[in-house]
Amino acid sequence: MTTENATEYQFRLRDSIVGAQMLFVAFGALVLVPLLTGLDPNVALFTAGAGTLLFQFITKRKVPVFLASSFAFIAPIIYGVQTWGIAGTLCGLAAAGVLYVILSILISIRGTAILERILPPIVTGPVIMVIGLILAPVAVHMAMGKTGDGSAVLVPEKTALLVSMISLATTIIVSLFGKGILRLIPILCGIIVGYIISIPLGLVDFTPVKQAPWLAVPNFTFPEWNLQAILFILPVAIAPAIEHFGDILAIGSVTGKNYLEDPGINKTLLGDGLATSLASLLGGPPNTTYSEVTGAVALIKIFNPGIMTWAAIFAIILSFVGKVGALLQTIPVPVMGGILVLLFGTIMVVGVNSLIKAQVDLMQPRNMAIVAIIVVFGIGGMTFSAGEFTLKGIGLAGITGVLLNLILPKKDS
Repeated sequence: MTTENATEYQFRLRDSIVGAQMLFVAFGALVLVPLLTGLDPNVALFTAGAGTLLFQFITKRKVPVFLASSFAFIAPIIYGVQTWGIAGTLCGLAAAGVLYVILSILISIRGTAILERILPPIVTGPVIMVIGLILAPVAVHMAMGKTGDGSAVLVPEKTALLVSMISLATTIIVSLFGKGILRLIPILCGIIVGYIISIPLGLVDFTPVKQAPWLAVPNFTFPEWNLQAILFILPVAIAPAIEHFGDILAIGSVTGKNYLEDPGINKTLLGDGLATSLASLLGGPPNTTYSEVTGAVALIKIFNPGIMTWAAIFAIILSFVGKVGALLQTIPVPVMGGILVLLFGTIMVVGVNSLIKAQVDLMQPRNMAIVAIIVVFGIGGMTFSAGEFTLKGIGLAGITGVLLNLILPKKDS
Protein backbone atom coordinates (compact mmCIF):
# COMPACT_ATOMS: atom_id res chain seq x y z
CA MET A 1 0.00 0.00 0.00
CA THR A 2 1.43 3.38 -1.05
CA THR A 3 1.68 6.32 1.32
CA GLU A 4 -1.13 8.17 -0.53
CA ASN A 5 -3.42 5.13 -0.35
CA ALA A 6 -2.65 4.66 3.34
CA THR A 7 -3.47 8.31 4.07
CA GLU A 8 -6.72 8.08 2.11
CA TYR A 9 -7.65 4.92 4.01
CA GLN A 10 -6.99 6.67 7.33
CA PHE A 11 -9.22 9.59 6.35
CA ARG A 12 -12.01 7.24 5.27
CA LEU A 13 -11.74 5.32 8.54
CA ARG A 14 -11.79 8.57 10.51
CA ASP A 15 -14.83 9.82 8.58
CA SER A 16 -16.71 6.55 9.16
CA ILE A 17 -16.03 6.71 12.92
CA VAL A 18 -17.10 10.36 13.06
CA GLY A 19 -20.20 9.47 11.03
CA ALA A 20 -21.17 6.84 13.61
CA GLN A 21 -20.72 9.49 16.30
CA MET A 22 -23.03 11.86 14.40
CA LEU A 23 -25.74 9.21 14.33
CA PHE A 24 -25.25 8.70 18.07
CA VAL A 25 -25.78 12.45 18.62
CA ALA A 26 -28.99 12.42 16.57
CA PHE A 27 -30.27 9.07 17.82
CA GLY A 28 -32.31 10.18 20.85
CA ALA A 29 -34.27 12.83 18.98
CA LEU A 30 -34.52 10.68 15.85
CA VAL A 31 -36.34 7.78 17.53
CA LEU A 32 -38.36 9.95 19.93
CA VAL A 33 -40.85 11.09 17.26
CA PRO A 34 -41.87 7.61 16.03
CA LEU A 35 -42.08 6.30 19.59
CA LEU A 36 -44.52 9.09 20.48
CA THR A 37 -46.63 8.95 17.35
CA GLY A 38 -47.01 5.21 16.77
CA LEU A 39 -44.69 5.05 13.76
CA ASP A 40 -41.99 2.39 13.46
CA PRO A 41 -38.59 3.55 14.86
CA ASN A 42 -36.73 1.24 12.47
CA VAL A 43 -38.50 2.87 9.54
CA ALA A 44 -37.54 6.27 10.96
CA LEU A 45 -33.90 5.18 11.04
CA PHE A 46 -34.10 4.00 7.43
CA THR A 47 -35.84 7.15 6.15
CA ALA A 48 -33.42 9.40 8.06
CA GLY A 49 -30.52 7.70 6.32
CA ALA A 50 -32.20 7.61 2.91
CA GLY A 51 -33.40 11.21 3.27
CA THR A 52 -29.91 12.42 4.16
CA LEU A 53 -28.45 10.66 1.11
CA LEU A 54 -31.14 12.20 -1.11
CA PHE A 55 -30.43 15.64 0.36
CA GLN A 56 -26.74 15.19 -0.38
CA PHE A 57 -27.54 14.21 -3.98
CA ILE A 58 -29.67 17.33 -4.50
CA THR A 59 -27.08 19.66 -2.91
CA LYS A 60 -24.10 17.88 -4.54
CA ARG A 61 -22.70 16.88 -1.11
CA LYS A 62 -21.77 20.44 -0.20
CA VAL A 63 -23.56 20.84 3.15
CA PRO A 64 -22.56 18.77 6.24
CA VAL A 65 -26.02 18.26 7.75
CA PHE A 66 -28.01 15.21 8.85
CA LEU A 67 -31.76 14.95 8.29
CA ALA A 68 -34.05 13.10 10.71
CA SER A 69 -37.43 13.17 12.50
CA SER A 70 -39.00 16.62 12.91
CA PHE A 71 -40.54 17.55 16.29
CA ALA A 72 -42.82 20.12 14.64
CA PHE A 73 -45.04 17.35 13.26
CA ILE A 74 -45.57 15.41 16.51
CA ALA A 75 -48.95 16.99 17.34
CA PRO A 76 -50.50 16.64 13.87
CA ILE A 77 -49.23 13.06 13.54
CA ILE A 78 -50.74 12.07 16.90
CA TYR A 79 -54.06 13.67 15.98
CA GLY A 80 -53.92 12.32 12.43
CA VAL A 81 -53.24 8.73 13.48
CA GLN A 82 -56.19 8.87 15.90
CA THR A 83 -58.47 10.41 13.25
CA TRP A 84 -57.44 8.92 9.89
CA GLY A 85 -55.02 6.15 10.79
CA ILE A 86 -51.33 5.96 9.90
CA ALA A 87 -51.84 5.58 6.13
CA GLY A 88 -54.11 8.63 5.84
CA THR A 89 -51.79 10.74 7.99
CA LEU A 90 -48.79 9.79 5.84
CA CYS A 91 -50.59 11.32 2.85
CA GLY A 92 -50.68 14.67 4.64
CA LEU A 93 -47.03 14.36 5.65
CA ALA A 94 -45.99 13.63 2.07
CA ALA A 95 -47.87 16.77 0.99
CA ALA A 96 -45.82 18.78 3.50
CA GLY A 97 -42.71 17.74 1.59
CA VAL A 98 -44.37 18.84 -1.64
CA LEU A 99 -44.98 22.27 -0.06
CA TYR A 100 -41.22 22.55 0.57
CA VAL A 101 -40.64 21.78 -3.10
CA ILE A 102 -43.12 24.47 -4.16
CA LEU A 103 -41.45 27.00 -1.84
CA SER A 104 -38.04 26.11 -3.29
CA ILE A 105 -39.39 26.76 -6.80
CA LEU A 106 -40.83 30.12 -5.69
CA ILE A 107 -37.47 31.06 -4.19
CA SER A 108 -35.73 30.12 -7.44
CA ILE A 109 -38.09 32.43 -9.35
CA ARG A 110 -38.68 35.33 -6.93
CA GLY A 111 -35.89 35.07 -4.37
CA THR A 112 -36.24 34.73 -0.58
CA ALA A 113 -38.34 37.91 -0.37
CA ILE A 114 -41.41 35.88 -1.33
CA LEU A 115 -41.16 33.93 1.94
CA GLU A 116 -40.66 37.09 3.97
CA ARG A 117 -43.91 38.33 2.46
CA ILE A 118 -45.97 35.17 2.98
CA LEU A 119 -44.39 33.76 6.15
CA PRO A 120 -43.00 36.52 8.37
CA PRO A 121 -42.28 35.94 12.11
CA ILE A 122 -45.70 37.37 13.03
CA VAL A 123 -47.16 34.22 11.44
CA THR A 124 -44.50 31.57 12.02
CA GLY A 125 -43.82 32.52 15.66
CA PRO A 126 -47.38 31.93 16.93
CA VAL A 127 -47.73 28.76 14.82
CA ILE A 128 -44.61 27.33 16.48
CA MET A 129 -45.99 28.35 19.88
CA VAL A 130 -49.25 26.52 19.18
CA ILE A 131 -47.37 23.36 18.20
CA GLY A 132 -45.67 23.33 21.60
CA LEU A 133 -48.67 24.38 23.70
CA ILE A 134 -51.16 22.00 22.11
CA LEU A 135 -48.90 19.11 23.14
CA ALA A 136 -48.55 20.18 26.78
CA PRO A 137 -51.36 17.91 28.11
CA VAL A 138 -49.80 14.90 26.33
CA ALA A 139 -46.48 15.51 28.11
CA VAL A 140 -48.12 15.93 31.53
CA HIS A 141 -50.31 12.84 31.15
CA MET A 142 -47.33 10.69 30.17
CA ALA A 143 -45.19 12.11 32.97
CA MET A 144 -47.93 11.03 35.40
CA GLY A 145 -47.97 7.50 33.99
CA LYS A 146 -51.06 7.80 31.78
CA THR A 147 -51.66 7.41 28.08
CA GLY A 148 -51.17 10.55 26.00
CA ASP A 149 -54.87 11.39 26.10
CA GLY A 150 -55.10 10.68 29.83
CA SER A 151 -57.77 8.00 29.38
CA ALA A 152 -55.88 5.15 31.04
CA VAL A 153 -53.31 4.74 33.82
CA LEU A 154 -50.28 2.69 32.76
CA VAL A 155 -48.01 3.29 35.76
CA PRO A 156 -48.92 4.28 39.37
CA GLU A 157 -48.72 8.05 39.66
CA LYS A 158 -46.07 8.27 42.42
CA THR A 159 -43.76 5.84 40.62
CA ALA A 160 -44.34 7.59 37.31
CA LEU A 161 -43.56 11.03 38.74
CA LEU A 162 -40.34 9.73 40.33
CA VAL A 163 -39.12 8.33 36.99
CA SER A 164 -40.32 11.22 34.83
CA MET A 165 -38.86 13.94 37.04
CA ILE A 166 -35.48 12.19 37.24
CA SER A 167 -35.49 11.86 33.43
CA LEU A 168 -36.41 15.55 33.14
CA ALA A 169 -33.77 16.65 35.66
CA THR A 170 -31.08 14.60 33.91
CA THR A 171 -31.92 16.17 30.55
CA ILE A 172 -31.75 19.70 31.99
CA ILE A 173 -28.53 19.08 33.94
CA VAL A 174 -26.74 17.57 30.93
CA SER A 175 -27.88 20.41 28.65
CA LEU A 176 -26.60 23.00 31.15
CA PHE A 177 -23.44 21.41 32.53
CA GLY A 178 -22.52 18.66 30.07
CA LYS A 179 -19.10 18.91 28.44
CA GLY A 180 -18.08 17.96 24.92
CA ILE A 181 -20.24 15.37 23.22
CA LEU A 182 -22.45 14.94 26.32
CA ARG A 183 -23.82 18.45 25.95
CA LEU A 184 -25.13 17.52 22.50
CA ILE A 185 -27.14 14.49 23.65
CA PRO A 186 -29.21 15.63 26.66
CA ILE A 187 -32.33 13.83 25.40
CA LEU A 188 -30.47 10.55 24.98
CA CYS A 189 -28.92 10.94 28.46
CA GLY A 190 -32.34 11.58 29.99
CA ILE A 191 -33.79 8.50 28.32
CA ILE A 192 -30.88 6.28 29.39
CA VAL A 193 -30.97 7.37 33.06
CA GLY A 194 -34.77 7.09 33.21
CA TYR A 195 -34.63 3.67 31.59
CA ILE A 196 -32.03 2.38 34.05
CA ILE A 197 -34.11 3.59 37.02
CA SER A 198 -37.24 1.98 35.56
CA ILE A 199 -35.72 -1.52 35.43
CA PRO A 200 -35.63 -2.24 39.22
CA LEU A 201 -39.07 -0.63 39.53
CA GLY A 202 -40.48 -3.31 37.22
CA LEU A 203 -41.49 -0.93 34.45
CA VAL A 204 -39.45 -2.60 31.70
CA ASP A 205 -40.44 -5.87 30.01
CA PHE A 206 -37.64 -7.38 27.90
CA THR A 207 -39.85 -10.12 26.42
CA PRO A 208 -40.36 -8.27 23.08
CA VAL A 209 -36.57 -7.87 22.75
CA LYS A 210 -35.97 -11.59 23.29
CA GLN A 211 -38.66 -12.49 20.75
CA ALA A 212 -37.54 -10.02 18.09
CA PRO A 213 -35.20 -11.31 15.34
CA TRP A 214 -31.74 -9.84 14.90
CA LEU A 215 -32.32 -9.09 11.25
CA ALA A 216 -35.69 -7.86 9.97
CA VAL A 217 -36.97 -5.63 7.19
CA PRO A 218 -38.44 -2.39 8.64
CA ASN A 219 -42.23 -2.33 8.75
CA PHE A 220 -42.73 0.04 5.83
CA THR A 221 -46.20 1.59 5.56
CA PHE A 222 -47.53 3.34 2.48
CA PRO A 223 -49.88 6.36 2.41
CA GLU A 224 -53.51 6.45 1.34
CA TRP A 225 -55.11 9.51 -0.26
CA ASN A 226 -56.77 11.75 2.34
CA LEU A 227 -57.56 15.37 1.48
CA GLN A 228 -58.52 16.31 5.04
CA ALA A 229 -55.17 15.10 6.36
CA ILE A 230 -53.39 17.16 3.70
CA LEU A 231 -55.27 20.36 4.58
CA PHE A 232 -54.74 19.75 8.30
CA ILE A 233 -51.00 19.09 8.12
CA LEU A 234 -49.87 21.46 5.33
CA PRO A 235 -49.87 24.62 7.48
CA VAL A 236 -47.68 22.85 10.06
CA ALA A 237 -44.95 22.69 7.43
CA ILE A 238 -44.70 26.49 7.60
CA ALA A 239 -42.70 26.40 10.83
CA PRO A 240 -40.00 23.86 9.88
CA ALA A 241 -39.68 25.47 6.43
CA ILE A 242 -38.71 28.74 8.09
CA GLU A 243 -36.50 26.95 10.62
CA HIS A 244 -34.66 25.40 7.67
CA PHE A 245 -33.21 28.84 6.88
CA GLY A 246 -31.88 29.17 10.42
CA ASP A 247 -30.34 25.70 10.31
CA ILE A 248 -28.55 26.40 7.02
CA LEU A 249 -27.30 29.74 8.35
CA ALA A 250 -26.08 27.98 11.51
CA ILE A 251 -24.05 25.32 9.70
CA GLY A 252 -22.71 28.03 7.38
CA SER A 253 -21.47 30.04 10.35
CA VAL A 254 -19.75 26.91 11.70
CA THR A 255 -17.97 26.02 8.46
CA GLY A 256 -17.39 29.60 7.27
CA LYS A 257 -19.28 29.01 4.00
CA ASN A 258 -22.34 30.70 2.50
CA TYR A 259 -24.70 27.83 1.73
CA LEU A 260 -27.49 30.28 0.92
CA GLU A 261 -25.62 30.96 -2.31
CA ASP A 262 -23.87 27.64 -2.95
CA PRO A 263 -25.64 25.27 -3.35
CA GLY A 264 -28.43 27.81 -2.67
CA ILE A 265 -31.29 27.86 -0.18
CA ASN A 266 -33.64 26.74 -2.96
CA LYS A 267 -31.59 23.55 -3.40
CA THR A 268 -31.33 22.83 0.34
CA LEU A 269 -35.07 23.38 0.81
CA LEU A 270 -35.74 21.18 -2.22
CA GLY A 271 -33.57 18.45 -0.72
CA ASP A 272 -35.35 18.75 2.63
CA GLY A 273 -38.76 18.58 0.93
CA LEU A 274 -37.95 15.54 -1.18
CA ALA A 275 -36.46 13.80 1.87
CA THR A 276 -39.66 14.52 3.82
CA SER A 277 -41.89 13.16 1.05
CA LEU A 278 -39.68 10.08 0.67
CA ALA A 279 -39.88 9.39 4.41
CA SER A 280 -43.66 9.77 4.41
CA LEU A 281 -44.09 7.49 1.39
CA LEU A 282 -42.35 4.71 3.34
CA GLY A 283 -44.03 5.25 6.73
CA GLY A 284 -41.46 7.46 8.44
CA PRO A 285 -41.84 10.89 10.07
CA PRO A 286 -40.98 14.08 8.12
CA ASN A 287 -37.31 15.00 8.07
CA THR A 288 -35.56 18.18 9.13
CA THR A 289 -31.96 19.32 9.50
CA TYR A 290 -30.67 18.52 13.01
CA SER A 291 -29.16 21.33 15.07
CA GLU A 292 -27.63 18.77 17.46
CA VAL A 293 -25.51 17.46 14.60
CA THR A 294 -24.54 21.02 13.65
CA GLY A 295 -23.34 21.46 17.23
CA ALA A 296 -21.30 18.29 16.94
CA VAL A 297 -19.71 19.54 13.70
CA ALA A 298 -18.75 22.76 15.50
CA LEU A 299 -17.29 20.75 18.37
CA ILE A 300 -15.07 18.38 16.36
CA LYS A 301 -14.35 20.88 13.54
CA ILE A 302 -14.52 18.29 10.75
CA PHE A 303 -16.52 19.89 7.95
CA ASN A 304 -16.43 17.13 5.34
CA PRO A 305 -20.02 16.35 4.21
CA GLY A 306 -18.82 12.76 3.72
CA ILE A 307 -19.20 12.16 7.46
CA MET A 308 -22.97 12.62 7.02
CA THR A 309 -22.88 10.03 4.25
CA TRP A 310 -21.43 7.56 6.76
CA ALA A 311 -24.02 8.58 9.39
CA ALA A 312 -26.78 7.92 6.83
CA ILE A 313 -25.32 4.53 5.90
CA PHE A 314 -25.09 3.48 9.56
CA ALA A 315 -28.71 4.58 10.13
CA ILE A 316 -29.89 2.44 7.21
CA ILE A 317 -27.90 -0.58 8.43
CA LEU A 318 -29.22 -0.17 11.99
CA SER A 319 -32.80 -0.02 10.68
CA PHE A 320 -32.56 -3.69 9.69
CA VAL A 321 -31.65 -4.80 13.23
CA GLY A 322 -34.99 -6.00 14.60
CA LYS A 323 -33.92 -5.98 18.24
CA VAL A 324 -33.16 -2.24 18.10
CA GLY A 325 -36.78 -1.37 17.39
CA ALA A 326 -38.01 -3.85 20.00
CA LEU A 327 -35.69 -2.38 22.64
CA LEU A 328 -36.87 1.15 21.89
CA GLN A 329 -40.49 0.05 22.28
CA THR A 330 -39.74 -1.03 25.88
CA ILE A 331 -38.99 2.54 27.04
CA PRO A 332 -41.57 3.26 29.79
CA VAL A 333 -44.15 6.01 29.29
CA PRO A 334 -42.98 8.13 32.30
CA VAL A 335 -39.45 8.33 30.85
CA MET A 336 -40.83 9.74 27.60
CA GLY A 337 -43.18 12.05 29.51
CA GLY A 338 -40.37 13.60 31.53
CA ILE A 339 -38.41 14.39 28.37
CA LEU A 340 -41.50 15.79 26.65
CA VAL A 341 -42.26 18.28 29.42
CA LEU A 342 -39.05 20.06 28.49
CA LEU A 343 -39.23 19.37 24.76
CA PHE A 344 -42.72 20.72 24.13
CA GLY A 345 -42.07 23.72 26.34
CA THR A 346 -38.91 24.39 24.35
CA ILE A 347 -40.88 24.37 21.09
CA MET A 348 -43.18 27.03 22.52
CA VAL A 349 -40.21 29.12 23.65
CA VAL A 350 -38.70 28.94 20.15
CA GLY A 351 -41.89 30.50 18.80
CA VAL A 352 -41.78 33.29 21.39
CA ASN A 353 -38.09 33.88 20.67
CA SER A 354 -38.73 34.28 16.95
CA LEU A 355 -41.12 37.16 17.74
CA ILE A 356 -38.58 38.75 20.08
CA LYS A 357 -35.75 38.43 17.55
CA ALA A 358 -37.88 40.07 14.88
CA GLN A 359 -38.74 42.86 17.37
CA VAL A 360 -42.47 42.45 16.72
CA ASP A 361 -44.56 45.03 18.59
CA LEU A 362 -47.41 42.93 19.96
CA MET A 363 -49.25 46.01 21.20
CA GLN A 364 -50.00 47.12 17.66
CA PRO A 365 -53.63 46.18 16.96
CA ARG A 366 -52.71 44.38 13.72
CA ASN A 367 -50.02 42.21 15.30
CA MET A 368 -52.10 41.60 18.40
CA ALA A 369 -55.03 40.37 16.29
CA ILE A 370 -52.89 38.00 14.20
CA VAL A 371 -51.11 36.41 17.18
CA ALA A 372 -54.26 36.19 19.30
CA ILE A 373 -56.32 34.50 16.60
CA ILE A 374 -53.59 32.02 15.64
CA VAL A 375 -53.01 30.97 19.27
CA VAL A 376 -56.69 30.71 20.27
CA PHE A 377 -57.75 28.96 17.05
CA GLY A 378 -54.90 26.48 17.42
CA ILE A 379 -55.11 25.67 21.12
CA GLY A 380 -58.88 26.02 21.35
CA GLY A 381 -59.48 23.62 18.47
CA MET A 382 -61.50 25.99 16.29
CA THR A 383 -63.15 24.07 13.42
CA PHE A 384 -64.36 25.18 9.99
CA SER A 385 -66.60 22.75 8.10
CA ALA A 386 -68.24 22.81 4.68
CA GLY A 387 -69.91 19.53 3.78
CA GLU A 388 -67.33 16.77 4.17
CA PHE A 389 -64.50 19.31 4.22
CA THR A 390 -63.14 20.11 7.70
CA LEU A 391 -60.25 22.29 8.79
CA LYS A 392 -59.31 22.65 12.46
CA GLY A 393 -56.59 23.17 15.06
CA ILE A 394 -53.06 23.94 13.90
CA GLY A 395 -54.02 23.71 10.23
CA LEU A 396 -56.79 26.28 10.50
CA ALA A 397 -54.63 28.51 12.72
CA GLY A 398 -51.75 28.50 10.24
CA ILE A 399 -53.89 29.27 7.19
CA THR A 400 -55.78 31.97 9.09
CA GLY A 401 -52.49 33.60 10.13
CA VAL A 402 -51.17 33.68 6.56
CA LEU A 403 -54.43 35.22 5.27
CA LEU A 404 -54.65 37.82 8.06
CA ASN A 405 -51.05 38.88 7.44
CA LEU A 406 -51.78 39.39 3.73
CA ILE A 407 -55.14 41.12 4.23
CA LEU A 408 -54.76 43.37 7.29
CA PRO A 409 -53.14 46.76 6.59
CA LYS A 410 -49.69 47.23 8.14
CA LYS A 411 -50.33 50.79 9.31
CA ASP A 412 -53.23 52.25 11.20
CA SER A 413 -55.34 54.54 9.07
